[in-house]
Amino acid sequence: MLETDVLVVGGGPAGLAMALELRSRKIDFVLLDRGGGAAPDPGVIGPRAMELFRRWGVAGEIRRAGWPADHPLDCAWVTRVGGHELFRLPRHTVATRPPFRHTPEPPAICPRHWLEPLLRGELRGYPDGPVWPRSQLREFAADRDGITATVSDTVTGLSSRVRARYLVATEPDPMVRIACGIDAPSRYAAQRFREILFHAPRLREQLGERHAALLYLMASAAVRYPLVAVDGTGRYRVTIHAAEHAARRADAATLVRDLLEQPTPARVLEDTEWVLRARVAERFQHGRVFLVGEAAHALAPAGGFGQDLGICDAANLGWKLAAALDGWAGPGLLASYTAERRPTALEALAKAQRNLHRTQVRVLPEELNDETPDGERARRAMSARLAGDGAAREFDAPEIALGFQYPESPIVVADPAAEGDRDRRPNTRPGSRAPHAWIRPGLSTLDLFGDGFVLLRTGDAIGAEPGPWAKAFAARGVPLRVLDQPEVAETYQRPLVLVRPDGHVAWRGNRPPDDLRRLADTVRGGRSG
Repeated sequence: MLETDVLVVGGGPAGLAMALELRSRKIDFVLLDRGGGAAPDPGVIGPRAMELFRRWGVAGEIRRAGWPADHPLDCAWVTRVGGHELFRLPRHTVATRPPFRHTPEPPAICPRHWLEPLLRGELRGYPDGPVWPRSQLREFAADRDGITATVSDTVTGLSSRVRARYLVATEPDPMVRIACGIDAPSRYAAQRFREILFHAPRLREQLGERHAALLYLMASAAVRYPLVAVDGTGRYRVTIHAAEHAARRADAATLVRDLLEQPTPARVLEDTEWVLRARVAERFQHGRVFLVGEAAHALAPAGGFGQDLGICDAANLGWKLAAALDGWAGPGLLASYTAERRPTALEALAKAQRNLHRTQVRVLPEELNDETPDGERARRAMSARLAGDGAAREFDAPEIALGFQYPESPIVVADPAAEGDRDRRPNTRPGSRAPHAWIRPGLSTLDLFGDGFVLLRTGDAIGAEPGPWAKAFAARGVPLRVLDQPEVAETYQRPLVLVRPDGHVAWRGNRPPDDLRRLADTVRGGRSG
């Protein structure tokens, strides 16, 4: 029987992120990847996920994966592809977009069929064979000290056993969640969608300046969802509501032709259906078993929050597992994973559902595409409505991308001076992601975090000598570094800011707390308050 520290189930983005996080903390793991190939889904990776990939050493590879630097990133609402344009959200190109103020890692585009092989390649060889291809979890049993799992090869059927201290499920298969007795009720009515992937190599050239990364179609009740440039090289994916009989039964090639205003060579590559069941698990932990990514939550793709949510789950859980395995975690540290990440998932789910609802309740006049005075009036009215009803908000969600917070976390110490402050812009309020500021070219404040806790001293603070801090944290076994960074004093708002291994603020103040050992105990999950 093979023994390891953590058994990760699922080789999608969340599972691979979990593996990268464990690798960064020198934690032994095995990742079960049943394979089958990643779908060529549109792959916008948000800034917080890219910041984590930066820490894991793969952000540069993701940016070089193949998305064309001159491809427009715009979003446009159109009657048909190449037809009347009703509203456009200009977003430049990767090469021309302005610098991002609040992050060193702006969003990147890397579809899953590029991302997953890239991340597997990065993991190959650490330690000796941690990624098991064609492997599926069949059953598991938990006891006081760990997990015993039966794993089978999906090709040969041969079985093997793995003994792990912890199990992390990351794939949508609910087997682990159900075995743990964790419910995940649907929060909205289920909806069925059809997705068609096709290759149209000349479409970008034919559209010219009318091309975009995302084209929202406004043709009918069924055809009102985005056509997305998957890889910038001619692959597109269109979503159609499959509730209507005609939308479900129509030939895929015919549907694609009907979406285009002018003929272009197009070949259907895939035609699939899926059911949206928006849900969040009631809890993300059962003893030594944890739910991450799609094992913990499923939400509408409107806004593109799901993948990033899973990657951030992995970063939140990873340092806590490492602390438990290294022996310095308090009894409440692992429990804080659910306390912190479940509210974040619920907020993202609600935001995604509002985006989807906004699209679905928009009334589309039948004459919208007509070349008549009535059609022209309908288009003008729709353009004004799109500009005024928040269509652009789907692509501007800083509170989800960077502003998610853990203010009620049991391992975060609130700042009384900030009570009632709910500003979601980057800040150092405890529970927030520590803000980015350039220390020097190429070195962000975010690059200082990841290895244990970091106390940033940014200005004069009474009694802020490092000795007492080091002694108090060492008494609890908590790793701590004290760094002087006066150049970021304005951004960091307080002369003393304590940052966790995942880059979130644990505490801040103008002077040290009266009881440093109590603070160390709180942030390691040793006590509440």
